Amino acid sequence: MHDLAKKQLFEIFGFDEFRPGQAEIVKAALNGENLLAIMPTGGGKSLCYQLPALMGEGLTLVISPLIALMRDQVAQLRGVGVAAASLNSGNSIQANHLIRHAAVNGELKLLYLSPERLSRPDAMDFLHKANITTIAVDEAHCVSRWGHDFRPEYQQIGRVCQELGGVQIMGFTATADALTRKDIEQKLFPAPPKVFLHGFDRPNIRLAMSPRNNAKNQLMSFLENHRGQSGIIYCQSRKKVDETASFLTRNAYQAYPYHAGLEAEIRANNQDVFLREEGMIIVATIAFGMGIDKPDVRFVFHMDLPKNIESYYQEIGRAGRDDLPADTLTLYGYNEIRQYRQWIDEGDASDEQKRIEHQKLNSLAAMCEASVCRRQTLLAYFGDQCEPCGNCDLCAGEVETRDGTREAQMALSNILRTNEMFGMEHLVAVLRGSENQKVQKFNHQNVSTFGIGKEISANQWKSTYRQLLAAGLVAIDADRFNRWFVTDAGWQVLKSLQKVTLRKEVAISGSKSSRQSADGLLTGDHNQTVLAALKAYRLELAREKKQPAFVIFSDKSLIDMATRLPGTREEMNDIHGVGDKKLKLYGDDFLAIIRHALDQ
Repeated sequence: MHDLAKKQLFEIFGFDEFRPGQAEIVKAALNGENLLAIMPTGGGKSLCYQLPALMGEGLTLVISPLIALMRDQVAQLRGVGVAAASLNSGNSIQANHLIRHAAVNGELKLLYLSPERLSRPDAMDFLHKANITTIAVDEAHCVSRWGHDFRPEYQQIGRVCQELGGVQIMGFTATADALTRKDIEQKLFPAPPKVFLHGFDRPNIRLAMSPRNNAKNQLMSFLENHRGQSGIIYCQSRKKVDETASFLTRNAYQAYPYHAGLEAEIRANNQDVFLREEGMIIVATIAFGMGIDKPDVRFVFHMDLPKNIESYYQEIGRAGRDDLPADTLTLYGYNEIRQYRQWIDEGDASDEQKRIEHQKLNSLAAMCEASVCRRQTLLAYFGDQCEPCGNCDLCAGEVETRDGTREAQMALSNILRTNEMFGMEHLVAVLRGSENQKVQKFNHQNVSTFGIGKEISANQWKSTYRQLLAAGLVAIDADRFNRWFVTDAGWQVLKSLQKVTLRKEVAISGSKSSRQSADGLLTGDHNQTVLAALKAYRLELAREKKQPAFVIFSDKSLIDMATRLPGTREEMNDIHGVGDKKLKLYGDDFLAIIRHALDQ
């Protein structure tokens, strides 16, 4: 079975090997097991249900959240000769009728459907008529209230699976902590599924964060290293999206706004331009992005801090899905963190939900102020780990640090003196010698740490506590009112067995090594003239076919062509991403482009 899967992988998709984790998921899928796969963004989740669908019997129903994503995946599958279609409101009535007819008659291998369409009165009648053997749920975290992208429509998927009876269920997501994973298992599956947890690291993405001082200047400095590249800029408000897009347009960038306040036609057009053309920038609220699978996004810039660490991970994960270098920079300020806390407190969520949301925000704030490898802090949140990455601003030495051992010992001792029962605001009040009502209520004006840090500002103490959290010296107990407590690693600091490095507060205008990351596309052994010619021809084809350029060939495929310079169809067949179907469709034309470029 494994040899047959690898044969299909090469002949249909043009890949020599599975990506890490894909082979065992495909094997379980082919064995008919119910499974939940948590894989890094860009880790190749879609292939894990597409390949088994082609090799198995019956129809695989794919539940996907966005029409744009369904459309692009169907275009890619048809491009390699796979019978796939999507039922959606963007199709004509006649087109949807023909798709339903094809599904019922066994003419399709994959059918894409939105969760909203499942709730239509005629949905179950149609699904019962089609020979559905497997249901694959993309972005499965949307089923959980603990996830960052909860969508009520996803709640009914489990019921649909039960009504169809006996179908295989597979869930896929990139962003699910332990609590969310458990909730997905309960909501989607009749019994505990086989769980695949394949890490969260995206080592090709450069991570950087900076205090916001002059956001537009910081943005322009960052973009200087990314001219002619596709990227996403996130803003929290619609007004800021419009202002930023206009600002970039005035400065000769091709930038398009995207938010829920735009007319649907304009929004869809802007998204299509971004997906199909090269070198475009989309300026968007969080309304944009889930399920966007454009592989050649070279950067993600956050004008504002996301609301939690999962949103941050999901949004930066839209860059570099072709495994080539990508760059990120996130701006943050203390006022927005305070505003997010207020929104959580004033919301309608339960106390338990509010505690969890505060914990998620605390984790992101701690990452902003980390003094050691930023990737280590990010992965630790998801229960993953890595060595210092060498591909973040902290590893590159772009953030100044200082010896903060004495300050850390004061902060840790203060947690112990107050019996590890309080949160950061109260801890800071004690250190600063504040005789407020809560301090007096618990007689904390009498503990030995009361007032010992009054010469240090409240904001600096909060920064210190967040850095201790990021370093794993303290932890937060979400089940006991977000109390802070000292970890085993923290005790090593208290005993003077371990020193602590804290960051200095400096504002960084941009990523010093982002030029290196961006130029990673244009270095190495490949012929730049050939690559430029291949990209130009690919864009011409894409416009003619009204498809995204990556549906024809990814940047990675073109770079492989420009490196290996194939001269025959046999040599072209060995290029990354060139399967039998694409060789027949495009092989001769791209070989001619290579020959012509070399002659020039």
